[in-house]
Amino acid sequence: MREYLVLKSLAAASLGLSALCSGGASAAELTVFCTQALRTSCLELAPRFTAATGHKVNLVVAPSGQLVKKIEAGETGDLLIANDRNIDALIKDKKVTGERVDLARAQVGVSIKAGGPRPDISTPEALRKTLLEARTIAYSAGGLSGNNFENAMKKLGILDEVKKKAISASPAAKAVVSGEADFAVQQISELIAVEGAELLGPLPGALDQVTQFSMGVLSDSKQKDVARAMLDYLRTPEAQGMIKAKGLTPG
Repeated sequence: MREYLVLKSLAAASLGLSALCSGGASAAELTVFCTQALRTSCLELAPRFTAATGHKVNLVVAPSGQLVKKIEAGETGDLLIANDRNIDALIKDKKVTGERVDLARAQVGVSIKAGGPRPDISTPEALRKTLLEARTIAYSAGGLSGNNFENAMKKLGILDEVKKKAISASPAAKAVVSGEADFAVQQISELIAVEGAELLGPLPGALDQVTQFSMGVLSDSKQKDVARAMLDYLRTPEAQGMIKAKGLTPG
């Protein structure tokens, strides 16, 4: 039986990691292109996959759009984790093989320095007032969360005002911890990963935009079975529990 089916079967039995092995196959070295929102999850899950199978995982972390540019420029890898639209486009271009596998959904949120005043962002009107009164706002310009934030600011009619006081940072929450910014805006999974930052909440009401992140095996992978094993592992209850703990909604 192919190795990835063995791993999938064992994973279904709650992944007793200490009992898993690579089935005698030689160890592979995977390159996984991972979008920024899944960074903290994959940094913890990749070593567990390695411990279970013996296969090493090299993570290449960047916003989804940058990962697509790397692939289109000819960089090789085995597994891609990116937003669903980019995965679909690469399937159409035959750069990803098989079907898209959905992994997690993410919201854009706002954070402050831990222990500081907690202004109201519970409604679009409250968020508008809070951001207009801010000295500096940090966000990940050019990434998915940054684009979603800019779209939200357009809806509020304050995009130009916000850009005048904005700085680009990733992780954005580091700027509130250092005092460079009053507020940080990014995917919630990235905000809560920064020690010293405190989450205020997601963008409110109709401004809240959920991004679907998905996976696909890259067509130029020389070890597709192992890449599928990693994909299967990320869909197990253990992995999905870790993803949820990192501020994402599994599935």
